Amino acid sequence: MTDLWTSLRRFLDTEREVFGDFLLLDGARQAVRHAPEPPPRPAVVARAPVTADPAPAVADEPLLFDLPPAAQPVTTREEWMETNDLQEMHNRISGCLKCALGHTRTKFVFGVGNARASLMFVGEAPGADEDAQGEPFVGRAGQLLNKILAAIAMKREEVYICNILKCRPPNNRTPLPEEVELCLPYLKQQIALIKPKLIVCLGLTAAQNLLQTNESLTRLRGRTLEFAGTPLRVTYHPAALLRNPNWKQPTWEDFQAIQKLLAGLQA
Repeated sequence: MTDLWTSLRRFLDTEREVFGDFLLLDGARQAVRHAPEPPPRPAVVARAPVTADPAPAVADEPLLFDLPPAAQPVTTREEWMETNDLQEMHNRISGCLKCALGHTRTKFVFGVGNARASLMFVGEAPGADEDAQGEPFVGRAGQLLNKILAAIAMKREEVYICNILKCRPPNNRTPLPEEVELCLPYLKQQIALIKPKLIVCLGLTAAQNLLQTNESLTRLRGRTLEFAGTPLRVTYHPAALLRNPNWKQPTWEDFQAIQKLLAGLQA
């Protein structure tokens, strides 16, 4: 018995060196380390055989250093995910209150345009005019976008226009990460239903959130990128052109490239 006790102490000391102090509670570890040697085992006294049925076996308890299995992510399917119709999806999510913006909006701004558009524009978030009317790009920036489209021989009704967020942030501030995380699945579903030939991000916020990148607008512009297998281009937001007219020329160059790229994708 003494040899067994000594071996057990040596085993626990070795385990402690390998795995650290978390294996045993301090009290238990100290009890093992400082426990006196066990007394000599008394002589065995013969007993009558036991006739009763033995107790049922009990499963061994897990070792102290057994770790629980890793938690598996739970994916919850929502009703709007099951529809293949853009208008039906709009109807199902227009009452969304997943984030605080749902409680401060005037109108839910889903998107507008051709449900089978070859060209899809993605902006940042609704502004005051969009929040009031429930339609994206209807203010001064939207009017400028209409003029740019006309310059490449396209009409607003031919394309599809939407935003990263469906509700207006207070004072038109930049969308918060948690707001984007909750709203981005809606946009991804819109893209999946519309199946555009080309996506154009209007502004840095739209591009960074859709592409999940921190690259600057300078690096993103002028390149044909990709989102979920769909070609994607990045240009200035029309509102930025209203603040800085010097960006109108590079924006016009971007749209000429967009027109040429789209023609090739439709061929």
